[in-house]
Amino acid sequence: MSDTIKMRPKQYIKIRGAYEHNLKGIDLDIPRDEFVVLTGLSGSGKSSLAFDTIYAEGQRRYMESLSSYARQFLGQMEKPNVEKIEGLSPAISIDQKSTNRNPRSTVGTVTEIYDYFRLLYARIGVPHCPNCGKEIRKQTVDEIVDQVLSLPQGTKIQLLAPVVRGRKGEHVKVFERAKRSGYVRVRVDGNLYELSEEIKLDKNIKHNIEIIVDRLVVKEGIERRLTDSIENVFALAEGLMVLDVIDGEPINFSQSFACPDCGISISEIEPRSFSFNNPFGACPECFGLGYKMEFDVDLMIPDKSRSLSEGAISVMGWQSSGDKGSFTNALLQALAKEFHFSMETPFEDLSQEAKDIIIYGTDKKVNVHYEGQRGKGVYPIAFEGLIRNVERKYRETGSDTIKQEYETFMRITPCKECKGMRLKKESLAVTVCDKNIYEITSMSIAKLHAFVGEMRLTPQQELIGKQILKEIRARVGFLMEVGLDYLSLARATASLSGGEAQRIRLATQIGSGLVGVCYILDEPSIGLHQRDNDKLIAALKNLRDMGNTLIVVEHDEDTMLAADHIVDIGPGAGSHGGEVVAQGTAEEIMQVKESVTGQYLSGKLQIPIPAGRKKPTGYLTIKGAEENNLKKIDVKIPTGIMTCITGVSGSGKSSLINEILYKRLARDLNRARTIPGKHKDILGIDQLDKVIDIDQSPIGRTPRSNPAT
Repeated sequence: MSDTIKMRPKQYIKIRGAYEHNLKGIDLDIPRDEFVVLTGLSGSGKSSLAFDTIYAEGQRRYMESLSSYARQFLGQMEKPNVEKIEGLSPAISIDQKSTNRNPRSTVGTVTEIYDYFRLLYARIGVPHCPNCGKEIRKQTVDEIVDQVLSLPQGTKIQLLAPVVRGRKGEHVKVFERAKRSGYVRVRVDGNLYELSEEIKLDKNIKHNIEIIVDRLVVKEGIERRLTDSIENVFALAEGLMVLDVIDGEPINFSQSFACPDCGISISEIEPRSFSFNNPFGACPECFGLGYKMEFDVDLMIPDKSRSLSEGAISVMGWQSSGDKGSFTNALLQALAKEFHFSMETPFEDLSQEAKDIIIYGTDKKVNVHYEGQRGKGVYPIAFEGLIRNVERKYRETGSDTIKQEYETFMRITPCKECKGMRLKKESLAVTVCDKNIYEITSMSIAKLHAFVGEMRLTPQQELIGKQILKEIRARVGFLMEVGLDYLSLARATASLSGGEAQRIRLATQIGSGLVGVCYILDEPSIGLHQRDNDKLIAALKNLRDMGNTLIVVEHDEDTMLAADHIVDIGPGAGSHGGEVVAQGTAEEIMQVKESVTGQYLSGKLQIPIPAGRKKPTGYLTIKGAEENNLKKIDVKIPTGIMTCITGVSGSGKSSLINEILYKRLARDLNRARTIPGKHKDILGIDQLDKVIDIDQSPIGRTPRSNPAT
């Protein structure tokens, strides 16, 4: 062997004749296994080259390697307008458009870390009683017999064996087995059947099937029979039993977990018990969303300085309540007469009793004198209250348009049952290291990283949870690497910015550990503070060092300086772009006079700092802002000039401006039906005429929409 190790020759992705969109038939060699930045003016053709040419062709060729059966599920890929591309790998695009807007999607579910936590809690979690908080353990048959005998003498009971719980299928064999074992009756989805009759089930719906093992009356002398029957139930249903008390509440028993003080049993703990997207784990009140849409009095009666006769109630169906001759007006007149308040008094000055009657209703019947098209009449009515009335109309309407109109009078409030935690109380009573699954997922990634690293477990828990914890620690570490240490796993993905969603997908890709892939990223630094840029660049280099090609469309100076190779597309935008102006390292690009990017990088071109600044015309003062992580701050924003709100990612910029300032101004100036974030007051609104929000949401998603319209 010679001393000189032969270096592998540099390999390239060779693009010839790319004409996609505004690209002018460019020929380009992009080095493989390197960190490459495509830059240039907005609209110069960077995305056309990266996504519509390289990614589209890489994806299309990979698809063609699959069987025709697999391809039919993936859809046909368009062939990009390019003469030829050599040296392509399978391509993965990580863009900003893929933010999941589903309210059930969280950072934890998208990164799949939550799935590992569900498994961890199901295997090593310590269950507690949801009532008294006491640690609970498995019940013996003798303890269950004692509990049944403590019921009042003469109580009729049925012992049920839950053999099928929430499983799809026709379950014909279950019925046959029960019949052969000599059982006579069965309860399916709450309905009783004789096993002698034919029981037809829909195989696409989840069913609950319980075999009725014994029917008894509680009295002395049934201990022996009761013990035998309970043992039979446990044998049939793998340690579970439902005691159906006739004219009473059913009681769950389990050979696994039960609280002797409260008499509460909880079913076997499984990973699905901790999923808020599964009926076994989701809070039954909000179905696992953590919040409910409820009608809000402040939106239904926005201006409380107006009286009822001036039309203070603005919710649908009640706008005419100020007009004499309408039924709603006649109803309010009758209430006013009966309960001694005036229709002319401003709503805010009415007595609390009068307000409650209008909003929540009364059981007492009032005589409503109404003259309609069919003549006069007196109608005795017990008024149900504004909220119940509108809720009923919202439920009963079949029109989506009317439903949407009603929803503008509703606000999202945390669910009263689970307090926004999304899970059943039984699931929230299971802990690991004295924390339930919601408390762990609500921590910031930085705190979670420290907590998971220092977990103190018993030797048995350590043995069972070792592999799961290894995966969790690795994945949480990847999120730290891409600068997302301020997010929490419980954060909804709908509330993330494009850059944050992209960095989450980047962390997932680092975790997958693929090699020989061409990754194409679309401005991953968007929304990232300069402080965290180094973390992102280190993560990108890590992906490259594994043996992947990285093509990043980017304007960020730090990213360009860190890249192995830069391609500057230009020289202008639209029809003036689509050509390769310069390529090479950052230093080489700085030497090219035609490259606008190079001139700015070298400092020959600069954005001048203005010599004089405009003076503000006044101030908007936000007092006591405490939405999300804001700590009761007062902020003075000058008017009549351009103001920039900055700070590290997750510091509370959006909470201050989008949630508090914009929503308050939209409500007060544009009469929008929004509820601003928590704050005491905003001073100086009288200086403004209206507010316009220009955000990142896409405009005109219809195929007929164009920039002119």
